[in-house]
Amino acid sequence: MDVGLKRELEDKVRAGERLTREDGIALYESDDLAWLGGLAHEVRTRKNGDVVHFNVNRHLNMTNVCTASCAYCSFQRKPGEKDAYTMRIEEAVKLAKAMEGENLTELHIVNGLHPNLPWRYYPRSLSELKKALPNVSLKAFTATEIHHFETISGLSASEILDELIDAGLESLTGGGAEIFDWEVRQHIVDHRTHWEDWSRIHRLAHEKGLKTPCTMLYGHIEEPRHRVDHVLRLRELQDETGGFQVFIPLRYQHDFVDMKDGKVRNRLQARTQMATGAEALKTFAVSRLLFDNVPHVKVFWVMHGVQTAQLALQHGADDMDGSVVEYKITHDADNYGTPNKLTREDLLELIRDAGFRPVERNTRYEIIREYEAAPAGRREVPQPMRF
Repeated sequence: MDVGLKRELEDKVRAGERLTREDGIALYESDDLAWLGGLAHEVRTRKNGDVVHFNVNRHLNMTNVCTASCAYCSFQRKPGEKDAYTMRIEEAVKLAKAMEGENLTELHIVNGLHPNLPWRYYPRSLSELKKALPNVSLKAFTATEIHHFETISGLSASEILDELIDAGLESLTGGGAEIFDWEVRQHIVDHRTHWEDWSRIHRLAHEKGLKTPCTMLYGHIEEPRHRVDHVLRLRELQDETGGFQVFIPLRYQHDFVDMKDGKVRNRLQARTQMATGAEALKTFAVSRLLFDNVPHVKVFWVMHGVQTAQLALQHGADDMDGSVVEYKITHDADNYGTPNKLTREDLLELIRDAGFRPVERNTRYEIIREYEAAPAGRREVPQPMRF
C-alpha cells in the first residue's frame, strides 16, 4: 500500500468517516500488520478505552444429531451413528446445574438440526433450564435453528421467538452466518438458511428487543473480498436495527485428531489451510475498522489460541469469550496448546498480561464487576505484531 493511500485511510478513520468496500479490500491487501493493528487499536480505544470485557459462561449442546452435513463441520452426526446423542431435558438440566459454579452468568446453547425432536422440546428445555438456573442468562439457538423450528412447528419465526422469549430466551447466538456470499456459501453450507433468512430472523429478534451477536467464519476457501462483503451486509443491517452488540470472527478449524469412528467429517481440510496468527490479527483489525456501528469485537480464545487471543486485544478486539469448560463444535486444542478451560482468575491474568483492565459483564453487556488493571510496568506490552 502506497503512503498516500495509507494517509487517506488514516484520515478517514480518525475523522470517523465510514470506510467503503474498496477501502476494506485495500486494508486486507496491506502487509503492514503493525500499522493495521495500530489503527484498529485506536478505534477500539476510542470506543472502549483500556477495558477488556469478559463473562463467565458455559456451552451446552443438547444434541449433535443434524440433518445437515456442512463441509467444515465435525460436530454433526446422523441418527444411529456412533457418538450421536440427544439429551433428555432432565439430563440437560442436570448437566447445566453441574456447570453452575464460579458464579456462572450465561449458558450458551447450540444444537444440531435434529430431524425428529418435536418443537415443544426447545421452549420446554429453556423453561426448565431457567427454573433450575434463574440467575443465568440463556443465549440459545442460531438463526439456522430458528429457521428449522419454523419447518418442524408450522409456526412463523415471530411466533417461535415469542414462545422462546417467554420461556427465558435472552439472546440468540450468532452462528449459522459462516460467509454469506453465495460464491463461497454454496460450497461450505448444507442447510437452507442463507443471508435472506439469517438476516430476517435477527431483524425479528431485534424488533422484539433482543440484542444478538453476529459472526463470520473465516480462513477456509473464502477470499478477503468475501470477508469484506460479509461485514458490510451486517453493517447495513446494524444501521437498520441497532441490535448487534458484538461481532465475532471465528477461525475455521481443521480436525487434528482422528474421529472415534474413523471418519473425518471436515471435507474442506484436504484442500485448505487454517488462517495463520498474522491473518487472524489482520481479520480482527480490518473488521474493527469496517464495522463502525457495532460496539464490541470479541475474540473466542478456543478457536484462536490464548496467545493470538491476547494479541487480538491489541488489534481491535475488546472482549474475550468466557471460561468455556468444553466446546464440542470445534476441535482445535491439540496442536497449539489451547486449554479446554479457563477460570475467571485465568481470564483476569490473561487480560492484565496483555496490558488491559478486566471488566466482567453479563449477556446484555451490563457491567457486573470491574477489576484492577495491570500494574503500570505491564501496560505497554504486547504491542501490535511487528515483523
